[in-house]
Amino acid sequence: MCSMNRLVAMLAALFFATALAAQTAPPRLSAAQAAAVKSVIQAQLSAFAADDAKRAFSFAATTIQAQFQTPENFMAMVRAGYPMVYRPASVAFLKPELQDGIVIQKVHMTDQQGERWLALYSLTKARSGNWRIGGCIVLQLKAQTT
Repeated sequence: MCSMNRLVAMLAALFFATALAAQTAPPRLSAAQAAAVKSVIQAQLSAFAADDAKRAFSFAATTIQAQFQTPENFMAMVRAGYPMVYRPASVAFLKPELQDGIVIQKVHMTDQQGERWLALYSLTKARSGNWRIGGCIVLQLKAQTT
């Protein structure tokens, strides 16, 4: 569990460092790149829905694969720590941002209990040229009061 906390801390630091560097208008992804990023995340979510650990793990960056070592370890971490990602009730993609070769894809999710979340995915290109998920930070969105 300690290694998962370290991973979350590292991903948070990476995300916030990227966000601070993005004070100016971020470079844009092409429509094809944005579609490819969305496709990778959707494919991983579909693999989670099918309990296909091997396929879900295949979309993770090599650093994530090295940390969890097996698809089963990775799936167990997602089930335990990210139930809103493992079984979202709804998913809505926002516009991705590109910073220094890393894509930050924001995704609004609603979990099975109706709670709303913002998932911040970081993706990088693998040697193969395909996008791979390097991490996901999830923040709960508070209900707005009127």
